[in-house]
Parts: sequence; C-alpha cells; structure tokens
Amino acid sequence: MRYSRDVPVLPHAVAVAEVVSGDLVALSTQDVGENTWYVVTRTSPETPDTIRLTFRPPLGGRDHDEVFERGLQLVLGERRMDVSAIPEVIADDLDAVEFQDGDRVTSLRVVDPRAVEEPYTRRWGRWYRDLDSGAQEPLSDAELRERGAPDVRQEHVVRHHPRPRRTARARAPRRVVVTGLGALTPLGVGVGELWQGLLEGRCGIRELEGEEFAGLPVRIAGTVPVDPAGLLPRPQARRMNRSAQFAVLAAREAWRDAGFDPAGTRESGLAPERVGVSVGAILGDASVLVGGDRRLRERGPRAVSPLTTPMTVPSQAASQVSLALRITGEARTVTSACASGTEAIGQAVDRIRYGHVDLALAGGAEAVVTPAIMASFAAMRALSAHPIGSTSPSRPFATDRDGFVNGEGAGFLLLEAEEHARARGARVYCEAAGWGLSADAHHMAAPDPSGSGVALALRRAVQDAGAHIVDVVHVNAHATATVDGDLAEAGALRAVFGRRVPVTALKGHLGHLQGAAGGVEAVATVLTLHHGLIPPTIGCAVQDDAIDLDVVTKSPRALPTRGDLALSNSFGFGGHNAVLAFRRTP
Repeated sequence: MRYSRDVPVLPHAVAVAEVVSGDLVALSTQDVGENTWYVVTRTSPETPDTIRLTFRPPLGGRDHDEVFERGLQLVLGERRMDVSAIPEVIADDLDAVEFQDGDRVTSLRVVDPRAVEEPYTRRWGRWYRDLDSGAQEPLSDAELRERGAPDVRQEHVVRHHPRPRRTARARAPRRVVVTGLGALTPLGVGVGELWQGLLEGRCGIRELEGEEFAGLPVRIAGTVPVDPAGLLPRPQARRMNRSAQFAVLAAREAWRDAGFDPAGTRESGLAPERVGVSVGAILGDASVLVGGDRRLRERGPRAVSPLTTPMTVPSQAASQVSLALRITGEARTVTSACASGTEAIGQAVDRIRYGHVDLALAGGAEAVVTPAIMASFAAMRALSAHPIGSTSPSRPFATDRDGFVNGEGAGFLLLEAEEHARARGARVYCEAAGWGLSADAHHMAAPDPSGSGVALALRRAVQDAGAHIVDVVHVNAHATATVDGDLAEAGALRAVFGRRVPVTALKGHLGHLQGAAGGVEAVATVLTLHHGLIPPTIGCAVQDDAIDLDVVTKSPRALPTRGDLALSNSFGFGGHNAVLAFRRTP
C-alpha cells in the first residue's frame, strides 16, 4: 500500500463544477479539521444541475460515488494526485478470520494523507499495539473485530496478516533447560525446605551468638541452621571453606535431582569435558583470611596453615564442585558483587547455547557472616536495625524498611542443552531462556535513583529470551529493603512493565545472601514457574506508596496464565545489574 504523507494539504474553496480527476478534496470544512480527504477519480454529468463524482481515499481503498449540485463548494487541497498510483484495496472481513497468536492486524486511516498504519499483534489471546510496552491495555478478539468493522466510506482499511511460518536457521543457538535444583539457605537444608518455607512465610533470620559478635551494633543475620561440615566427609570438609561446603552440598543436590549418579560424571555416563561449573561469589569465605591473620599476629608465621591461601580465594567453591563430581570441562568463578550468582548462571547458559559444554552446574555461594563484614556494613548504615519479632527485620518494599540483613548460603541449577536432556528422558523444570547485564556507572555503593540501568538489564533479558514485555508474568525482585535500592528497582519495573506484573521479594525470608542471592532466588523463580505459584513477600506489612507495584504479600498467589516468562533480578554494589529470564515449558 502506498503512503502519501508528503502531499501538502493547503485547503481552499472550489465549486463542484471546477473539480477534475486527480483533485484532492474534502467534502466540508469539518472534514478538513478531521483530516478526511478523497481523491477524485472520475467526474460525469448526472443532470443539467448535478455532477457525479467518484472518490477514492488518498492512501488506497475502494471507490464510492456521490452526486452534487454544480454550484456546491468543496474544499480543494493544493496538489493534484496521480490516480493510477493509488491502489484499490479491500479491507479484510475480520469476522471470517480464525485468529492465532502471532497474527498481525493493521489499520490504516486511508482518508488522511499523513496517516501512519497502526499494527496490532496477538499474544496470549490478546491484541497489543506494542508487545514491549507494559503500560497499554490490550484488546480482546471481540474488541478488535469491532474496531475493524467496515464503515460506509471505507475510511479505514483493516488487513489481517497471518503469523509467519518459521524457517529453519543454520547453526542456531541451542535451547537450555533446567533439570536439577539444589540449595542450602537460612530456611534449611535442601530445595524442599526452601520452597516450603517460602510458601509458609517462614523467616530464617536469627540472632548471632558467639563472643566475636557481642560488641557489634547489629547482631542478626540469615544463617544456615546447620554446620555444613557435618554433612560432608571430614577429610573433604577440612579442605574447604564454609562457602565451598555450601556450594558442594547444593551442587550435589542439583546433580542428584537431575537424575545423575552422586559419584560423578563418568559414573553418570557423561564425558567429564562436556560438563562445566559456574559459581558466583563476592569473597567466598572471608573468615579464613581473617583467622590466618589473627594466628600470624598472635603466634607467628608457623601457626598459619598452608591451606589459608587456597581456602581464601573466591574460586574455591567452583574448584571444589568440579573436584567433587570430576567435572573437567571448565570451572569458572564470577565476581560482580551481589549480582555474582545471577551472572554466573547467565554465563553458563551461553556456554551451553554455543556448544562449549552440554550441561553445567551454575549458581552462587557465600559465607560472609563474619564480625568484620558485619561491622563494615553497619558502619555504612546499610543494615536493618529492626529486631527479630513478629515480622521479619528485612522488610522489602515496606514503608518502614531501613536496610538489609546479611546472610549466607548457596543455590545451584543444573542447566542442560535441551536435546541432551530430552535424549536421556530428564524431567525439565523450565527453560533458561535468556539473561541481561548492564552497569549503572553511578556510585561505588549507591544505586542510580533513575533505575535506568536496571531497566536496561530487564529489557535485555527479555530480548535475549526472544520474548516481549507482554510475555512476562512474574518478577522475583532483588529488593534488599534499603530505602533507595527498593525505590530504584521499583521505578525500573514500573517503567518496563507498568503495574501489571506480580512481584515478590524473598529477602524477608532469607536475608541478603550476597553472591549466593542470585543462585537461591533463581531456584525459587524456577519453582514458581514449575508449580505455578508465587511465594509471598514477608516483612512488607504496609507497602510504601512510592513503590506502586503489585507486590504479592500475605499468602501465595497463582501465577498468571497469559504469558510464560519469569525474571529473577540481582543488583550489586558498584552498579552491577543482572537479570535472568526463565520460560515456562508445556
């Protein structure tokens, strides 16, 4: 269809008898104001006093005739148009069309020379002007058909465009699915304890006991309620820091959950070089280095263990997971503040997508509930001063939020190329569909209050998943319960999605698990998709009006059915933003 938006419309009055073929005319001054114009395609005498004019809309359409008295005045546009270049177009009858998702319907107001075609796309049984706008209200099939009903003069031409057929792409990236889950958290040992605790609204935040914490201004944290060393063979546990112990236990659970032999890769019938490990950690376990320094000062260099250095590096968790399961493909560590676990999972998704490995254990592990770290966070005034009571001291999105609660733990996903998982008959939780990164470039610790970096990471994750904003049915928010951080994230979520997407935040249950937060919250997001149930946000007794989001509180809520994508957010000191996108599978 040819658009003629460049045609100048400088109106002046003219008698019907003066009109010739090619003239651009409006039938009244009211039509001029409403930009309703027609091109005269033919003139013929009807009676001695009347003339029949045949009109066609300037952007194409069907002809119609009207008879006028010769002396009647019409409004003439300045430029004459080439009638042969204006197509005859018949609008589609939408009542006769059986709609499918992916169809497009376009509407063009053909009587307006400067009109622009309005497209609508069907997604999840609704019609959207823009699939990536969270603010608009979609139309139902009936509403779209009503809008597309033919009018007398064919002022609008409505066309139906069936969804395009998919064509095979050479060397397309592989789909990645989640086949196993593992976690150690303040709610207990294992994924079952985590999920049940989230649904029940339990809080895993505890008072810190021990002489070393006695003088601290804040003495609460989300700590794992068991000693991980007691769950591992003693010789192995002695060579691991606490963070690595968490990682090995959570990774082994995910490995077993995926249906593999606990002994490792070869016993599971896997080629060790086709399996990878990707772990996010900020410090891993700061206590090892602190303890070594204390022994050095108190008893001299001979008192310092030779294991101090290998047990201090943040990469120890990845190394120990690869040792425990004899994984030789790769063992990578990601350190990007509190976004570390999320970015580690995203990187593993890409390593599988592009054929470097076939499956990977990916997540985060952290053990930084130490006196020095707690004192540092308290000095920054970043920690919550609320006591443990009837509600959680960590209060995401609440009016009385005053800071985060430090925590520890580990969360892992077993990621696998879809064809590899299907070939062995694995149970699939969901698809790990995409991820997005961005940087605030704003401040060493404070978030960018505009939320623009967060919004960019959200959009990139959706785009990387090959999806649209309207596909998103849930967001697991980072929401640390800091005043500025929650506002910045909420502003980004509103900018991208509006208020239509239900949001939950889990730090009221767990505290902030630092580099492990992204791994544990990814596990929870996968379970939300798998079970179709959104856990409630606890600690948010009264939501801050400035947040203006649909925050799920009090009890679990069923996941919306129109859409298939859930996002898991993580943001870290220094402006690190990372978002994972998971897709519900049939």
